[in-house]
This record gives sequence, structure tokens and C-alpha cells, in this order.
Amino acid sequence: MRPSYLGKILLRWCDHCHTPVLARTCACGAETREVPVTPPGDARPAFPDDIALVNRIYEEHFGAPLIPEGHLALLNKVPDNDRMEEVVAGGGIVGIIRYFPDRKEWEPVPRPEAGLLFTPTKRFVVVSDDAVPFIRDQGMSVLRPGVIAIEDHVRAGDEVLILAPDGKCIGVGRAKVDAETARAMEKGQIVRTRRNIASTVVPGAATWEDAVKANAGVLERAEGEAVLFIREVAGRNPGLQPNISYSGGKDSLATLLVVLKAIGNVPLLFADTGLEFPETYANVDEVAKKYGLEVLRTDGITTFWETFSRQGPPAVNARWCCKVCKLTPVAKLIREKWGECLSFIGQRRYESAARAQSERVWRNSNVRVQLSAAPIHNWTALHVWLYIMQEQAPYNVLYRHHLDRIGCFMCPSSDMALIHMIADEYPELWQSWTEKLETYRQSAGLPEAWITDGKWRLREEGKDDADSHY
Repeated sequence: MRPSYLGKILLRWCDHCHTPVLARTCACGAETREVPVTPPGDARPAFPDDIALVNRIYEEHFGAPLIPEGHLALLNKVPDNDRMEEVVAGGGIVGIIRYFPDRKEWEPVPRPEAGLLFTPTKRFVVVSDDAVPFIRDQGMSVLRPGVIAIEDHVRAGDEVLILAPDGKCIGVGRAKVDAETARAMEKGQIVRTRRNIASTVVPGAATWEDAVKANAGVLERAEGEAVLFIREVAGRNPGLQPNISYSGGKDSLATLLVVLKAIGNVPLLFADTGLEFPETYANVDEVAKKYGLEVLRTDGITTFWETFSRQGPPAVNARWCCKVCKLTPVAKLIREKWGECLSFIGQRRYESAARAQSERVWRNSNVRVQLSAAPIHNWTALHVWLYIMQEQAPYNVLYRHHLDRIGCFMCPSSDMALIHMIADEYPELWQSWTEKLETYRQSAGLPEAWITDGKWRLREEGKDDADSHY
């Protein structure tokens, strides 16, 4: 799948502070360098659970954790059939984790730079000194005459690290044969070497508090621009009641924070689909209490199940759920409460191609009574997270558990990696959903794989007619 540029990639790194920085100069005064992440480059902080997952994947495969204790790491989701994320540490891409839904397994795909952070005890080959320049500099494959040693766990198809005699990692690739077979060979290919874009890695410990300080100027400018935008939009529309479309997610939380600074307290508009995680409901209540805000809630669960019974579940390319559970109830609430309103929405260009092309102030064709405005339209996910950390705002705890976006627990736009995680961690919630799917499957005469393989998430014919953010 081709990478998509949704905006300028802003991610850089300060080797003095060992933190990501969204400007050419760190607050410490040091020049920063680019981090060559794959577009769209909307990298996010790796929370402790994320680091634990990455380290478990690498430890199971290579015998050692990838990310050293105390080091900051980022995850950058890249296009793939399901989920694949680049791992950024030390200011460079040190590897990838990739999920295979059919096996329910993660695979580590290391970069040569990973050798600067960890020393493998499994799945590596050692090559002779005379083979090093050909492999390291020219990307040539590992041939049997150049192999000094091959670790016992290596199997055909495995990702392996290629080491020089001194233990330095000079390349990575995929084994063509297993260790036993390789030892019996006199010639032939042992590892097919993979070429990657070079990435500078400078190990060093830091905290997210350090990262906030390193980006102090960036955050001040981003906040100032957003506050000015909010005041200008509100000033041009004095007859419309301002409010914040709050979803329980990070983007709407950052939007709430800048709106409060710009125009003070306004109501929260929460589109309650009835399909939210318990943690999301708790976050809505916590945020409302902390900032003393009124919450106006819609109710979309009844119409969801009515539509489900007629059309089956929503799909990636037929997300009728957004219109039924969010847009229509929101439009009804606005008409009854204010007639019309001005909603500040946490929409960002880096989320999707549609949002990258969206105007910053618009009216949804399904909710004409709502004028929408996006104060953080040009922020990256890292802007959002650093700002939330700076403001010490209460974010949804689901982000600590591998979720990179907050929505309905059974959102068809979720990848299978996330769906399998939800099924494991929320068995009762997921069972309630699969029971509904099973009832529809039987009535429609569909195969069991329609559920087990996640095929309910895709319609052969369908139209994605809603792109909302509440």
C-alpha cells in the first residue's frame, strides 16, 4: 500500500535532550534532525503498555527487548493490509511490528540500527570480515561461504540480524533456510538482505516532561494560533451558541483546552452512540467535572439496532452508523436546543485524506444547523499529546492500552489487531457484539468466516457516506 502525504512531516529529534521535537531548533538551543518516518508521519508517543508490547515481540523472536528502559519511543502507523507500525527510538527508526490476523501473531521487522539498542541472543547470523563490506555497503545477500556462525533458532522465513565478527549489526534480512540446513550447505543463499533508508540513532534516556520542555515554543505558537482562530470564528458568528464536540478522545480534549483559553466555558456536545467503551463514558464525566462544563448528550443506540436489523452491521465502506448514531441525533438536539450552533471539533488533517482536504470551517451536509470549526486542524498527534501533557489534562485511559483512536468499541474501521485485543480484554462486551453478528449471519445464510475473519467489516457494495468527528 502506498504511503499518503496528508501534510508536511514535522517530526525531528534533539540528540542533546533525547526527545522528539516539532521544530528545527529545540528549546535547549540545539539544532534538531529529521526522523525519516513513512508518510503520513503522524507518530504518537509509545506508552508503557506499547513499549511492553514491542519489547515482548522482539524478546520472543530475538531473545532481548528492543527499547531500553528510560528511553522515549514513538509509534508511527504505516499503510498495510492490517496493522504495521514503525518504532522510533533514539531519533531513528529501529524496527517495525506487523500483525497477521490469520495467525493472531505479531512479527518483528528490525532495522540495522536496532543493534545500537539491543544485543540479540536468538535469530542472528555472523559473517566473516571480508563479507562485511559487501553486505553492509552494497546490500548483498548472505552466502554460505561468508557465514561464520548461525544461531540455532533460525528457521526459513525468519527475520534475522546480520552481525560482523565484533558483534556489530551490519544488516537485516529474511532467512532462506534454517540453521541446520545452512550448516550443511557449501554454497547458496542463507539470508536475503533487506535494504532500508538509513536512520541515525543516538541512544539516551529522557522523560515526556523533558519532551514537553523541548517543545515549549512549538506548543506556545500552536496554542496561540488556535486561540486566535477560535476567537475570530466566534466573533464572526455572534448569533451561534459555541460548544465543543467532545468524543472522549485526545483530539477533542486538546480542542476543549484551547477553546477554554480562547472564549471560556462552553457546553460539551457528546454524541452517545451507546456503543462506547466504559472508559470513554468515565472520561466524559471526569472532564466535565474538572472544568465545570455542562454535557449535552444525544442517544443513538435505539436507531442503531433498528438499522442493524434491516441492513446488517456497518462496514468500512458503508458506515451508516455515523449518520444514524451521531449526525442525525446531533442535528435533532441542536434544533431543539439552539436552532443553530457553532461547534469546535477536534478534526486534524493528518487523520485521513478526506480531512486533509477539508475546509477548516464547514457545514456537514447531514447537519446543516451546525457550523463546524477545527482549531487544531494542522496539529500532528504529537502536538496533541505534548499539549495534553503540558496542561496535565485528564485523557482517556484507553490510550495507555494500545488504542490510537477512540470510538465505538466495535468500529468497523478498526484493524484486526485492535479487534483481537478488544475481544481479549473486553470479553463480555465483544461477546454481546458477536451474538448480534451471529443472529444476522444465520438469517442471511453467511459462512462462519464472515465473523471469525472480520469480513463483516467490509461490504462488497457500499458507500462511505459520513465522515464525522464528535
